[in-house]
Amino acid sequence: MRVFHSLPKPILAALATIFAAAAILYSGLWTIYGSRGTPVELGFDNKYILFEHCQLIQSIAPGSPAERSGMKPGDCIVSINGSSLQENSLVRVWNQHKPGDQVELAVRRQGAPGSVVLHATFRASGSASAEVGVVQHLGQDILRLFPVAFLAVGLAVLFLRLEDPNAWLLALMFGGFIAIPAFSNSFFGLPPLLRPLAVAYRAIFNNMVAAFFYFFFATFPTRSPLDRRLPWLKWLALVLGTALALPVLGEPDVSGVAGLGWLSARFGKVLVLSFNYGLIVLGFVSLTWNALSVRSSGARRKIRVIQWGTLIGVVPATLVLAANDFFGFHITLWIGVTIVVLLWLFPLSFAYAVVKHRVLEIPVLLRRSARYMLVQRGFVLLLVLLSVAVTLIFALFFARYLQPLTGAAVPGGIALGTVFGTVLLWSGARVHKDVGSRIDRAFFRNAYDARIILEDLLEKTRTATDRKELAALLEQHLKQALQPNSLVVYLETSDYELSAVAGDVPPEFKTISATEATLGEQARYRQPWEASESDVPTPLWFATLQPDCLVPILGRDSRLVGLVVLGLRMSEEPYSSEDKHLLASVASQTGIALESIRLGEKVAERIEAERRAVQEMEFARQVQTRLFPQKLPAMRTLDYTGGCTPARTVGGDYYDFLELRPGRLAMVLADIAGKGVPGALLMANLQANLRSQYAMALDDLPRLLVSVNRLFYQTTDDANYATLFFADYDDESHLLRYANCGHLPALLLRASDSSLPHVSGTERLEWLPSTCTVLGLFENWECEIAEVRLAPGDMLIFYTDGITEATSGDGEEFGESRLLDTLRSQSHLPLQQLLQVVVSAVRQFSGGEQQDDITLVLARCLA
Repeated sequence: MRVFHSLPKPILAALATIFAAAAILYSGLWTIYGSRGTPVELGFDNKYILFEHCQLIQSIAPGSPAERSGMKPGDCIVSINGSSLQENSLVRVWNQHKPGDQVELAVRRQGAPGSVVLHATFRASGSASAEVGVVQHLGQDILRLFPVAFLAVGLAVLFLRLEDPNAWLLALMFGGFIAIPAFSNSFFGLPPLLRPLAVAYRAIFNNMVAAFFYFFFATFPTRSPLDRRLPWLKWLALVLGTALALPVLGEPDVSGVAGLGWLSARFGKVLVLSFNYGLIVLGFVSLTWNALSVRSSGARRKIRVIQWGTLIGVVPATLVLAANDFFGFHITLWIGVTIVVLLWLFPLSFAYAVVKHRVLEIPVLLRRSARYMLVQRGFVLLLVLLSVAVTLIFALFFARYLQPLTGAAVPGGIALGTVFGTVLLWSGARVHKDVGSRIDRAFFRNAYDARIILEDLLEKTRTATDRKELAALLEQHLKQALQPNSLVVYLETSDYELSAVAGDVPPEFKTISATEATLGEQARYRQPWEASESDVPTPLWFATLQPDCLVPILGRDSRLVGLVVLGLRMSEEPYSSEDKHLLASVASQTGIALESIRLGEKVAERIEAERRAVQEMEFARQVQTRLFPQKLPAMRTLDYTGGCTPARTVGGDYYDFLELRPGRLAMVLADIAGKGVPGALLMANLQANLRSQYAMALDDLPRLLVSVNRLFYQTTDDANYATLFFADYDDESHLLRYANCGHLPALLLRASDSSLPHVSGTERLEWLPSTCTVLGLFENWECEIAEVRLAPGDMLIFYTDGITEATSGDGEEFGESRLLDTLRSQSHLPLQQLLQVVVSAVRQFSGGEQQDDITLVLARCLA
């Protein structure tokens, strides 16, 4: 039914006008022709026997044509003028004759072997009746006015609430009640042009009144428990009602409770009657069940008066009509009058509920509209009267002064007065807009103030910086604008959890789940909704807070991020459509504000996380820096230094100087497969393994490296490995023992040695290549040791690929040749300065963008 709100209002107004015109026309025809009988009679009372297709004679008036023809009570008319009898055959034939005409009747008489043929002469209808008294006239007038109450209430509610589906259901249901009484002449007495319209109206609404009755009470004022269990039943009722109505639209003799059409078989009418009365019973069940189970005090207030009006008004009429339809009970004039008077209580109870208990918000609309129209139109009328008065004053008072000038007194005054009156009317129209706003504020102060307050809230929500501030704004402004007796603001504080940030809530309901069916189902419609409209079982918190209106707050992804729970208003007025529209706007803006707050919190969290990460990385850098040699062991014949510049805050390159014993130095350079934190952790692991066992190098260097490989293999995964250059220098003998475990070849620049190839200058170059494979890839690993003796002036260079593989903007690598050129050109510098020169040259070559860790160890043999 929510889709109903999407229809444009002009279309709804046009449909309502068509329906109103049809209902008014039918009601007028009923008032004029409904109780008017056939033009002729024979003077007997009869009843149609469905299963025997005959008219049973119940009584015969003394001296009537029926008595003179030989007809007796108990006879059954089976044919008229030789044609078999149908339900409306008698009425149709009677309407085709005039007084004095003869008719042939075939009757079945108890004890007679066959049909008895009788001939009778028609007389004027009512010619033998006694003069009707005043009381009987009054009873007939009451019957003729039967549609008035239904028509007035139904159409008034419909046109005041065009966009409300409940108003349409109420109007259609009342339109169906108008169609229940049958025309005594079965439409044959109607004017020929109007007869099809009356037939169509009764065919539709008489067959669908029961479906409308059940549909209305299954959904109003809240969905009944029956409808929640069988939601498809109301739609099935409408479909079946339509199926019963369509086949009889063209039958001019439709009468009875339902048009039978294609169900006019032996048990067709019984089935149709059962269908209609069954839906009426289900409507009573829904109404009563709703009245007993509804929890909202607002809904209970609406339903109480309607319940009693429906039970007192409709139940007696239903029982009497059922007795007539199923058991042939004869409805006399005064029984009919009693039924009509009681039935009037049904629409009147709705009228009372509308005025007294503000059902459908109509009384506020009526009260405000009446005063508004009176004052607004009164202001315009005042302007018109004032203009007319000015015209008359000029015409009468200034006439004698104008006569010498214009030659005509009164016409001249009228002309001048018209000019001033027109100016006055134009000026009044100019100020009407300002006056109109003042009238709005004077007569709609509550709504006006509420709108201003909520519009102010819309602006202020944009400036909220946290949830508490936002909730406080909502609480303050909504209480001021709408004055609910309770208000709770739930906002999302974690994923799919809403916490009560404002309002008094029992501790156990401080937090609720945003995924509850009650919330998820209604949040899909993105609009405020009355608590009584919930289609699913309500959770405990729902019943405890006793909400009257709930306002979902949705984020950009249509996820429920908040909920405003409003109790009943202190004035007991329902939340109007305008209130809900403004609440929806507030909720939309609040959702945007919440998203901004959440985004701000995420940005703040990210900034804080980044700050902590930077702080932690700085701490890690300091720790790693402390892992590098802080004090160089003293050597008599060797000058040495080393340095590491990580590509990131921390790196995976490692160098170390270990004093094996006085005069015995181990120089270590390693490159871990990886950079950043993972490389730094592996580097610390390798360093710990080496430093815990390096004394073993004095006696058995291969055993040391085998042990380090095994530990590194066991403590890392299959993808991790390290290259390592380990050199053991003896101060006394200048002997350098080394193991190159898959690392780049170390460079040995000889000061002078004629046996080595000449490269450039006076130095000779010697490579110290790999002696075994990398560490950490293989559990079974073997190592070979090589030796070389240093001479005074020789320079030893260990380096990582962060130097030789550094690339320029063109993709060219720095390479060993540039490294050698830099070392040769600056070989006169102290080693520490020379190391800085090399690092600077590499950075300058790569344009300041360092892609890998730069680590370099330099050693020079002294005399």
